Amino acid sequence: MDAEAIAAAKGLKVIARAGVGLDNVDIPAATAAGVMVVNAPTSNIVSAAELAISLLLASARFISPAHAALKAGKWARSKYTGAELFEKTLGIVGFGRIGQLVAHRMQAFGMNVIAYDPYLQPARAAQLGVELVELDELLKRSDFITIHLPKTKETANLIGVEALKKVKKEVRIINAARGGVLDEAALYDAITEGRVAGAGLDVYVTEPCTDSPLFQLDQVIATPHLGASTDEAQERAGIAVAVSVRKALAGELVPDAVNVKGGAIHDEIRPSLPLVEKMAQIATALAGEIPVSMDISVKGDISGHDSSILAISALKGALLATGCEDVTYVNAPGLAAERGMTSSVSTTPDSPEYRSMISLHAALASGHQIRVDGTLMGIKKTEKIIAIDGFDLDLPPTENLLFLRYTDKPGVVGAVGNTLGTSKINIAGMQVAREAAGGKALMALTVDSTVPDAVTDSIKKEIAADLVRSVSLVG
Repeated sequence: MDAEAIAAAKGLKVIARAGVGLDNVDIPAATAAGVMVVNAPTSNIVSAAELAISLLLASARFISPAHAALKAGKWARSKYTGAELFEKTLGIVGFGRIGQLVAHRMQAFGMNVIAYDPYLQPARAAQLGVELVELDELLKRSDFITIHLPKTKETANLIGVEALKKVKKEVRIINAARGGVLDEAALYDAITEGRVAGAGLDVYVTEPCTDSPLFQLDQVIATPHLGASTDEAQERAGIAVAVSVRKALAGELVPDAVNVKGGAIHDEIRPSLPLVEKMAQIATALAGEIPVSMDISVKGDISGHDSSILAISALKGALLATGCEDVTYVNAPGLAAERGMTSSVSTTPDSPEYRSMISLHAALASGHQIRVDGTLMGIKKTEKIIAIDGFDLDLPPTENLLFLRYTDKPGVVGAVGNTLGTSKINIAGMQVAREAAGGKALMALTVDSTVPDAVTDSIKKEIAADLVRSVSLVG
């Protein structure tokens, strides 16, 4: 359903997808036309969790190769000596809804569960009886590792050559989340060299995949992306969207709505939704952790309208910055609660410098705070970031941004430009704000592509920066 099809369907009220993916639906066009879009984002989470557990169990006991050997007429008991799960340590990489389901079930096996998730509050993990640790510690301590992360710029090949040098040689690694988070070539080398005991895989960097070298190894259990392939998940998806369509047509609250339907939000507030999402993404990315709480202060002319929806915009933006998938205005509060995050909106008619503006105050678990100010400029309501932590800016929140915090001194602008140019990264715009000559300064750049970690590390070292952070905005 593209914009043309939606425009042609004058009586269209709801677009429903009996599953998760909505790549073939133009959601902004649907929203502009007042058409609700619904899917079934939680229909397969139990099935996905159970498949990961199935692969873990099968990997621990060589179920697949032992089965194949017996069918081939071989009684190979001594060849397939496996490992118990009882009192072993399970490391969960990514502790969202599916990771939490896996943890709950594997605790019943008597496993000690630890997890790595930089965007989860420790208090939430403690409620579930799970110890939150850094990735390096998880790699070193785990007897089994299961991956439950989306593939993003930050997570691509997260479990790769260097990570696999840190694991126990008895470890078994499960990936039933997304292909590309686990480096398949590095995994093959680690298994054949005896540095990893085995693996269970359901997803691959390229799909369909039928000829991976990993498939030739007895230590690898492999399935063809079966995470959502259960009768129950398919039935659950169908029922969920049918219920959503009925509720939408009856004018009731739709829990699985992906967009926000037209008339519920005042026209003066609606353009601020994507701005606040981006402000929250910037704050979260600069913090390097998910906020504990966010307060959105709405100032000036727009403060006279109901702006409570902006609290959800902020939650959605922060979740998107963590790589969370399938975030909607309806499920964002629940997803945020799982991570121990809250948000609120306050209003004031006072706005001395702008007709209207919005300030986002993000409080972090460390006790620090980050403030991002934004506004909509002119008749076209052009989005602008006008300040970060008191440093005045005039920054369009484009897709790729680069922020640097450092001590003001000569040569920094040239050094940054030279390093980016050498790395073939084009600068679209650059701004520098400072407290005073020789004091703290903030540089904000819009660039034409994402800035790799190696480049940000190089810049940070060269100019002795406190912070260098590449930010890729979603939406």
